[in-house]
Amino acid sequence: MFLIAGPCVIESESHALFMAREIAARAALHGLRYIFKASYDKANRSRLDSFRGPGLEAGLRVLARVKKECSVEILTDVHQVSEVAAAAEVCDILQIPAFLCRQTDLIQAAARTGRTINIKKGQFLAPWDMQGPLEKARAAGARDVILTERGASFGYNNLVVDFRSLPVLRALGAPVVFDVTHSMQLPGKGGTPEFIEPLARAGVACGVDGIFLEVHENPSQALSDGANALPLDRLAPLLEQLVRLERALMPQSPPR
Repeated sequence: MFLIAGPCVIESESHALFMAREIAARAALHGLRYIFKASYDKANRSRLDSFRGPGLEAGLRVLARVKKECSVEILTDVHQVSEVAAAAEVCDILQIPAFLCRQTDLIQAAARTGRTINIKKGQFLAPWDMQGPLEKARAAGARDVILTERGASFGYNNLVVDFRSLPVLRALGAPVVFDVTHSMQLPGKGGTPEFIEPLARAGVACGVDGIFLEVHENPSQALSDGANALPLDRLAPLLEQLVRLERALMPQSPPR
């Protein structure tokens, strides 16, 4: 199991470095592969006056420094074909946002970079419908593609996780990540972070390959998605639970 975690958006260079170091230290205690996640531009914010981030050039400079100084892998979103080449020079994993998971040109541009591609399942798609985006990426040459569950629209301003989707996605032939914190969103209304830990445990029990968490040391002051972020001080206990659960579920060697 690996961990993708970080603040929703790059708030500042110092904050990104702080979060990367703090999360990496907690992941290392449990032997987890850690990938730092933060966005240089949140192009799909609901309100015009919402904070979007530092932008492509400034944001990639921050991510490059985080990668070098914290010795971590980097994941970030790409929203337009024109961003892909520059992002691929810095980032190890290019993420296709959920709302853009059917954008053929974007998926294939990311795939042609040779980087690992993480395609988030749209809130509007059934899990088996991710066969199409997966095939688009592979047809363009992507060798490593991850599929991520992040909840499905359930009426207005609500998301729900159908845990059947995790084995369905796995059956498509790609590693599966469970984006726990985005699944806690109440779009346009806030979030329900009190359910992060139980749903994360449920995802690991279903056998996911990775867990995705947006983490912030002070979610009430976060510039994006604070309402559904995991407070930093809750990360270490959660990781301990998840690692113990994964180990308990591992097949046991037969006695000699």
